[in-house]
Amino acid sequence: MKKKLAVAVSGAAVLVLALSSCTSDDADKFTADDWAKKYCDQAQPQLKKKTDAEQTIRQTAVDSKPAQIQAADSKAFQDLSDVNKALAAALRGAGTPPVDNGEKLVQDAAAELDANSKSYLDLKKQIDALDAKNQQKFADGLQPVATGLGKIEKNEAARKRLNQGDTGEAIAKQPGCKAPVVSSPPAA
Repeated sequence: MKKKLAVAVSGAAVLVLALSSCTSDDADKFTADDWAKKYCDQAQPQLKKKTDAEQTIRQTAVDSKPAQIQAADSKAFQDLSDVNKALAAALRGAGTPPVDNGEKLVQDAAAELDANSKSYLDLKKQIDALDAKNQQKFADGLQPVATGLGKIEKNEAARKRLNQGDTGEAIAKQPGCKAPVVSSPPAA
């Protein structure tokens, strides 16, 4: 009787260990994908809004009058500020990915997005302050705006780190994080 009990107890212990080791590997992989899905589902509408705003800036810059450029860029910069703020919130809302330094990766990327959001608001203020009635002054005033835009576009080191390794692989699998397709303007 004691032998049967010992065999049953040891068999149960082996089964528990086997099940826990299998599920922990599967759970880690699932959790990385689950984290990415949670983030990318929230990011998807923001990525579309970002693409639209960037396309507006490019299209308006060609053959537009200063007042048109000013209005379009002002709205686009506000939209881009909102997008970056929402993406930072989506990262924080998705929680910590189950990777080495996952919490730091998310904190750094979210802080970077917050900084870009503020920088876009600064560009909006700059473009709003330009004199659209004086074409030369307006053109001269666009130079610092373009420089600021270039700096924002280069501020992506933390997001690049987030998009590498296990988090990058998990994000790449998610349809919500795929860049929206830009439609080309109709031919004239």
